[in-house]
Amino acid sequence: MNWIALQSIAQLEEILSRQSPSLLFKHSTRCSISSVALERLNKSSLSDRVNAYLLDLLSYRSISDAIATRLQVHHESPQVLLVKNGECCYDESHLSITAADLEKELDKIL
Repeated sequence: MNWIALQSIAQLEEILSRQSPSLLFKHSTRCSISSVALERLNKSSLSDRVNAYLLDLLSYRSISDAIATRLQVHHESPQVLLVKNGECCYDESHLSITAADLEKELDKIL
């Protein structure tokens, strides 16, 4: 995966304004489940199909809060979201995060 660091509210607003889908991964560097989910995604080629953003929850909790508010999703960690046109099309958390499921969801919205 070729992750783009998500580090500002302005960057989040830009992502949400796009018509093309983006993948957001909310990652806690202190959580072993989050590390497992990240490793699963790192083995995929999802970033060949969609811009993939990695949010470090410990450093940027305010951005995570903005995601929850703006997209009306419950905060989870780890959590993956597919967003398009300012809406969350898919979200999953913990060990339910799989590249295969994300590929299927991308097929639906592309």
